[in-house]
Amino acid sequence: MEFIYLLLHIIEYVFIFYFGFAAVYVLIFALAGKLKSSKRYSPNTVLNRDVAVLIPGYKEDNVIYDVALDALNQDYPKEHYDVIVIADSFKQETLEKLRTLPIILIEVSFEKSTKSKALNVAMEQLKRKYDIALVLDADNLMATDFITKINAAFAAGFEVVQGHRVAKNTNTSFAVLDAISEELNNHIFRKGHRALGLSSALIGSGMAFDYKMFKSRMLKIEAVGGFDKELELTLLRDKKKIEYLNEAIVFDEKTQKVEVFENQRKRWLSAQFVYFGRFFFSGIYQLIFKGNIDFFDKVYQMISPPRILLIGITGIIALFYFLFHLIFSTNNIMIIPFNYWLLVFEIVVFAFLLSIPSKFHNKQTLKALFTIPKAFFSMFFSLFKLKGANKKFIHTEHGSPAK
Repeated sequence: MEFIYLLLHIIEYVFIFYFGFAAVYVLIFALAGKLKSSKRYSPNTVLNRDVAVLIPGYKEDNVIYDVALDALNQDYPKEHYDVIVIADSFKQETLEKLRTLPIILIEVSFEKSTKSKALNVAMEQLKRKYDIALVLDADNLMATDFITKINAAFAAGFEVVQGHRVAKNTNTSFAVLDAISEELNNHIFRKGHRALGLSSALIGSGMAFDYKMFKSRMLKIEAVGGFDKELELTLLRDKKKIEYLNEAIVFDEKTQKVEVFENQRKRWLSAQFVYFGRFFFSGIYQLIFKGNIDFFDKVYQMISPPRILLIGITGIIALFYFLFHLIFSTNNIMIIPFNYWLLVFEIVVFAFLLSIPSKFHNKQTLKALFTIPKAFFSMFFSLFKLKGANKKFIHTEHGSPAK
């Protein structure tokens, strides 16, 4: 019996350390994002860098024409950027419609489709010597000054820049919840990290790279899902600083249904575990022998609990401890006081409240909060369905591109 008690106590300490550290971690960067404004670059920079706007899409017939048309409306000089649509498994009528636009259309086809394959094939075919590769998703709409702001950051010497991806739609409670989740990550893992001198996290779209560097690095990426995470880890391992432009806006369609939410998160969770295992030891080595905090920080993020699981699990554990100590006033089973878990939960809630933009302080958000339990359990049970999730392509269908 003593052995069982000892085992329970060890598990308690592991849990409180894991979730307690995660709570303090998000609080530090949430505070940093509030205390220091994002750096802005001069819009008067010479606009002479050649930009490849790469838009890979798989069966995105519903949105791709309007997205491509919108991408042509930048205030950046027309002669210095090309819109390149990489069409995988599009309908013939969609392709014909796209050919009426002044864009570069590249058709691709794979037995197993991935974004990294599509990007590599496209860059192999492109002959123009671009300076910047700007990657969008097939549902993304850029603010008209997006490329101009990206260009300004490159003029300041950055080779990798992440734009500020915001919600294009908040038409369902799940879309609102997804939009808030996006802004939490923007504030903590992008704005907050840059405020403390660390690199921004990449997000998969609305991101720009030195073209030559991006092309060479993508040739080594074999990820089925989460190619941006593998790319990000290798960039940070090589001490490439990633900038974040809070004022450079790109609109992204948010998840509207729980089924799509679950598929997305399952793919992301699987990718995180895969890359944590692949880069853990090199992360330790880089920290100790190279002083590479940026890389080690990113490796930690691969094993840190996602935000909705963090707030859900800490809340449930705090409630469990409260009820347990209420019923069993004297016991030697649980040795960590309820107050400790309550403090962890409160830290998480406070960090998240700091990170949510004021535009979400409304009744629509209050209504969306009631979907948190559904989202939490959907994501929690996804943890038990991760086998093989990172080895197959999961397509997320998008709808209307209207802002």
